[in-house]
Amino acid sequence: MIFSPLEQFKIINIIPFYIGSSSLDFSFTNSSFISLTITWLIFQTTFTLTNSKSLINNNFIWFMIKVDQFITQIINEQIGKVGLKYKPLLITIAIIILLANMIGMIPYSFTITSHPIITMGLSFTLWLGITFTIILKQKLHFIYLFIPSGVPAPLIPIIFPIEVISYLTRPISLGIRLAANMFAGHTLLNIFSFFIWQMYHSVSLFAVAIIATLILLFLIVLEILIAFLQTYVFTVLVSSYINDIYSHH
Repeated sequence: MIFSPLEQFKIINIIPFYIGSSSLDFSFTNSSFISLTITWLIFQTTFTLTNSKSLINNNFIWFMIKVDQFITQIINEQIGKVGLKYKPLLITIAIIILLANMIGMIPYSFTITSHPIITMGLSFTLWLGITFTIILKQKLHFIYLFIPSGVPAPLIPIIFPIEVISYLTRPISLGIRLAANMFAGHTLLNIFSFFIWQMYHSVSLFAVAIIATLILLFLIVLEILIAFLQTYVFTVLVSSYINDIYSHH
């Protein structure tokens, strides 16, 4: 059997289901299972928050309150009080990404946020919705989004296409950033774990393997921190994009 660190990212059919030819594949995969699990956890979270009888000494309630305060702080910094209407959206996005990242840390699990098709699908949907809202709210003033304030008139023909390209690449950079970080981190952990396992089979390298295991534990903690960091970065960037709805250049 050939070791491959990319095997953990392979999409596996759990319940094969094809319509007509094999090109119409609606199979239930490990990615589908994780997505449904995240959806179920979010519903359970909502049910717990709305039906909990003990708001005191409840660690879960305390954690969700901290998440709410954290998102509120991001909104106040990136958008202002007018953006509080988007708090449910941003909290949902943050919880989905955080759950997906943390579930991916479970051995033999699957990290859906390591697949660009998932992350870019999410980022493109958000970007499209935000762009549609900007056009509805600002009408023709939407064009000023691509003309930064204070730019001399002779430079506008140069700056304008650059700003348009930058705006169009937002969903790509937003989705790729998350997928690349999760992909790289999980690949590194997988490769490092494999070599440590091989070292444990050698008597001469047993001491080195113990030290390497401690380093691996540090890398695991670091990867967990990255999972939280990428959730924060994604939420902040989406908030900054929402801010364009109310900004007038």
